Amino acid sequence: MIHGFADSSFLLANAQIVDFPIVYCNESFCKISGYNRAEVMQKSCRCGFMYGDLTDKETIARIEECLESQIHDQFEILLYKKNKTPLWLLLQIAPIKNERDLVVLFLLTFRDITALKQPIETDDSKGGLSKFAKLARSVTRSRSVLVSQFSSHIPAVKDTLPTTTKQSHLAHYQCAQMMSLSGDVMPQYRQEAPKTPPHILLHYCAFKAIWDWIILCLTFYTAIMVPYNVAFKNKTSEDVSLLVVDSIVDVIFFIDIVLNFHTTFVGAGGEVVSDPKVIRMNYLKSWFIIDLLSCLPYDVFNAFDHDEDGIGSLFSALKVVRLLRLGRVVRKLDRYLEYGAAMLILLLCFYMLVAHWLACIWYSIGRSDADGGVQYSWLWKLANVTQSPYSYLWTNASTIPELVAGPSRRTMYVTALYFTMTCMTSVGFGNVAAETDNEKIFTICMMIIAALLYATIFGHVTTIIQQMTSATAKYHDMLNNVREFMKLHEVPKALSERVMDYVVSTWAMTKGLDTDKVLNYCPKDMKADICVHLNRKVFNEHPAFRLASDGCLRALAMHFTMSHSAPGDLLYHTGESIDSLCFIVTGSLEVIQDDEVVAILGKGDVFGDSFWKDSAVGQSAANVRALTYCDLHTIKRDRLLEVLDFYQAFANSFARNLVLTYNLRHRLIFRKVADVRREKELAERRKNEPQLDQTQDHLVRKIFSRYDLNHHHHQHHHHHNYFHETFKFNKNYICKY
Repeated sequence: MIHGFADSSFLLANAQIVDFPIVYCNESFCKISGYNRAEVMQKSCRCGFMYGDLTDKETIARIEECLESQIHDQFEILLYKKNKTPLWLLLQIAPIKNERDLVVLFLLTFRDITALKQPIETDDSKGGLSKFAKLARSVTRSRSVLVSQFSSHIPAVKDTLPTTTKQSHLAHYQCAQMMSLSGDVMPQYRQEAPKTPPHILLHYCAFKAIWDWIILCLTFYTAIMVPYNVAFKNKTSEDVSLLVVDSIVDVIFFIDIVLNFHTTFVGAGGEVVSDPKVIRMNYLKSWFIIDLLSCLPYDVFNAFDHDEDGIGSLFSALKVVRLLRLGRVVRKLDRYLEYGAAMLILLLCFYMLVAHWLACIWYSIGRSDADGGVQYSWLWKLANVTQSPYSYLWTNASTIPELVAGPSRRTMYVTALYFTMTCMTSVGFGNVAAETDNEKIFTICMMIIAALLYATIFGHVTTIIQQMTSATAKYHDMLNNVREFMKLHEVPKALSERVMDYVVSTWAMTKGLDTDKVLNYCPKDMKADICVHLNRKVFNEHPAFRLASDGCLRALAMHFTMSHSAPGDLLYHTGESIDSLCFIVTGSLEVIQDDEVVAILGKGDVFGDSFWKDSAVGQSAANVRALTYCDLHTIKRDRLLEVLDFYQAFANSFARNLVLTYNLRHRLIFRKVADVRREKELAERRKNEPQLDQTQDHLVRKIFSRYDLNHHHHQHHHHHNYFHETFKFNKNYICKY
């Protein structure tokens, strides 16, 4: 039902003003009629400007009667477009009432039935019937009836609204749905991306960003598994699944090397380098050797060599070289720093990673001391506490006994990690303590490193958390300042609530950003480009800017300002000087003159004054009030004239093509329906009152008129005789009657 309503052409007219002027028309009506919105506004909703020779006079009379009677009805009428093309339309009139059951607006919907009308008339004239045409026509009518039902069940406006708002709120309720359902997608201004060869990746593209995060995760996997496997002498050849995973990781890192040969980079001068030869040379000179060493398949070599003392042990030790993959994280650190939450997670992961490395070293020291026969090392004590003691096994091949049994690998690793974490975050609990000289030396070094690391990382964590909450703190600080200001100056509650509503909604739109401050970071040329982008909807939407050169658009864009208005805000007051030209980007406003809504403006409309035609500064003849949250782009009169004076060719095109939807300087001359009715009632009353007077005092009036006549004829007689004769005549006259 609503979609059918949105698809149709419609007008809104003020039912409180004589001739019922149009206060809003949608884009669909402009397309179907050929008239633009400025040409339709303030004309009578009878649409007399679209009548023609074949328009039925009886239908016109019925429309007039429907409007005067303020009733629902629908008509089939022949109207003419602006180019005089005939058009059959199904017109429906629906009055809109407010909470006092007073009709304040008329909603007129139009549907084009030209295609359905002709076949019906032709078939009827031949005596036949076009069932398909009649069926389509009935469907059209049924949809129109649904519209009638929809418009007749509009909820009443709240009593708290002022009178003029009550009259316009319902109209806006309709218009808001129309504009939201049938809004056009505006073309966007886009700057050209740097031209790169087809096989070269941009370093800031989406794929590269996702790839970098994958590499980051695999780097952490490598940084965890390599020290663990080396310290605990875990042979990946014994576990096929680990061998497969590590091989896949190696392949992915090798692919990363290939991609690095085909990825742009930022040069020393800040330029993006996309030349393949320069990219290859730069990578070969910088990170290629390190990346290649970290990608060699050491596990594969080790899998085919089971000699512990041979070349396999060398490759096993070279696994540590894979930690060079952390260089990839260092290279991309600036990208991760852009996100506060990501940086916080990275810092915590790095802290845990250092604890993991130190735990592997701590285990290696305990194992070497235990192998050397020191039975008071932390590892030997752990074996006794867990009741899984070590034992020596003598072999014929070796003169040194081999240490066997002892705690499980999982218990040893968890205990080592527990000790390093307690030492890094505090002074330790003593249940796992350093006993041998090697252990004490390592613990001293670990505490020094951990103290610096703890201070650095958690100092950064505090800063990041503070930055993450700074926007919220700034927002609440602003709200508190506004509240205190309202209390201090005893601002009325209604106005105070409007201010708070505006502040909250503006923050939601801008996130507290100062546009001017951000633009001032940029040089003038870049600032102009950004301003053109910010005003792209205005420039793309209005034909007046189509012939503007790039330099002209940039000059105009620098002078445009963006403003945000909340419902109820008065943008212009009656009598205020009109010093700006306003373009509506989103939202809707109402124009109120003499407490009557004379226009409802929406997206794409322009209002203000035609400065380029009349140099004098005009005064606003009406109030302009926001009905919804509105985004307006305005340019000051002096700035606009300055640009027009410099760009003469554009000035002529601008003056010819820019049509004001509403000129605030022009005062509309209208009479209210209520005043006309009151005048008619008074005229009827006066017409009836003289008849009553004539029946009551006609005798006295005749006596005085006769007295004047006698006085004129006998003025030459003596005064006494004159009086006597007149008295006798009047006496006889009275007796006669």
